[in-house]
Amino acid sequence: MARATKKQALGRGLSALLKDPENDIRTATDKNAEKLVGNIVELDLDTIEVNPFQPRSNFNEENLEELASSIRELGLIQPITVRKIDFNKFQLVSGERRFRASKRIGLETIPAYIRIANDQETLEMALVENIQRQDLDPIEIALSYKRLIEEIELTQEKLSERVGKKRSTITNYLRLLRLDPIIQTGIRDGFISMGHGRALVNIQDTSDQIDLYEKIVGQNWSVRDTEKAVQDYHKPESTDNTSGSGSPGSQIAPEQIKALQNYLSAKVGVSTSKSGKGKITIPFESEAEFLRLSKLITGD
Repeated sequence: MARATKKQALGRGLSALLKDPENDIRTATDKNAEKLVGNIVELDLDTIEVNPFQPRSNFNEENLEELASSIRELGLIQPITVRKIDFNKFQLVSGERRFRASKRIGLETIPAYIRIANDQETLEMALVENIQRQDLDPIEIALSYKRLIEEIELTQEKLSERVGKKRSTITNYLRLLRLDPIIQTGIRDGFISMGHGRALVNIQDTSDQIDLYEKIVGQNWSVRDTEKAVQDYHKPESTDNTSGSGSPGSQIAPEQIKALQNYLSAKVGVSTSKSGKGKITIPFESEAEFLRLSKLITGD
C-alpha cells in the first residue's frame, strides 16, 4: 500500500511540474523531460482532449457503465496514454473508454503516460495500440488497417509485422470494407458476425448482398448457411443447351432464345443467376464454324 501511495505522490509531483510555465516541456531534450519518461502522471481530466485519430467511434453504453463502476470501486488499473500538444494541454493517444468512464463518475484527475510525438506518430500509435488492446468491432479494425496502409504508408507485410497478425488475417478484415454500408453497420451493431460478412463479400452486387443479409438476420442463418447460400448464388441455373430453354425463373423467354438459335444456325446455351445476370454459350466444331459465327455477330 505504501508503494502505491508513493507512486501516486510522484504522479502528483510531476503534474505540478507540468503546470509550471517555466517547465513547459515540449521535446524529449527539454529540461526535466526525462522525469516524465516511464512515469505515470496524474493529469486533470479537463486538460485532455479526445484524439481525432481515434479509430473507435461506437461506445457500448452498458460496457461503459460497467467500466465506470469498476473504476469507482477499484480505481483505474491501466493508465491512459496522451501526447502533449501545448502548455498543460494533452490529447488522447489510447484509452478513450477509460477516459470517458472516469469523467462519467466525476473524477477530476486520471493517471496517464505522456508521449511527445508528431501527428503521424500519434496516429500510428493510436491505431496500433487500439487494434491490439481494445475490443474494436471488425469494421473498426478494418478501417484502422486501411488508415495505417494509406496514411502511414505501410505495406500489408509491414503492417502484419507491426500489429502481429498474419497478412491473410489483415486481408480478410480489409475485404469487409467492400460490403454495402448497411451490412457494415450490421456487423458493427452485432446483427451478423465477421464470418457472415466474409461470406457475403464474395457477392459483388451490393443489392444482392443486402438481399442475403436480410435473410441472414430475418431467418437467423448461421455462417455455414450463409456460405451455402453464396455458393448457390454463384451456381448458374440449370440450362438445356439442346432445346435452348431458359433457366427456371428466368425472364428470358424460350422463343427469344429460339430466335437467336435460328439467326445463328447454332445451338445457344443461356444461363442466368438469381440476380438476373447470366451468360450465353455458343459451341462450335471447327475454325470455319467460328469464323461464320463471328461474322454474323460482329457484322464484319
